[in-house]
Amino acid sequence: MSAKKEIQNLNNRIDKYKHKLAAAIERRDQSIIHQFEREMAKLEKQVAQLKHKESYDLNKERKELSDKPFSRPITKQEQADMGQLKRRVKGLVVVHPLTKLGKALRVDEVTGFADKEF
Repeated sequence: MSAKKEIQNLNNRIDKYKHKLAAAIERRDQSIIHQFEREMAKLEKQVAQLKHKESYDLNKERKELSDKPFSRPITKQEQADMGQLKRRVKGLVVVHPLTKLGKALRVDEVTGFADKEF
């Protein structure tokens, strides 16, 4: 399961526990209240760990791409025939500015990163 789906599932479980906790508070059932608070704390810790790992991986990938010796914006014509460009330039990584990686790299247009000039 991807990290994004796992985070979403954990957030859904936290939300469900919040609703059950509210009902337990109304009933003044202390044992159930403590149980849900412990479960929610455990799940929130897992979500925080997953988000940290996700940001760590993104920064690692960003660093690898920024260390590549050559990068330049991809023209509209090259974007139209991306398959030919990728066959011509081995190891080419294309980053779109609206993706997480593109925002982390602060690119303004579709940019290609490669080990050799293209």
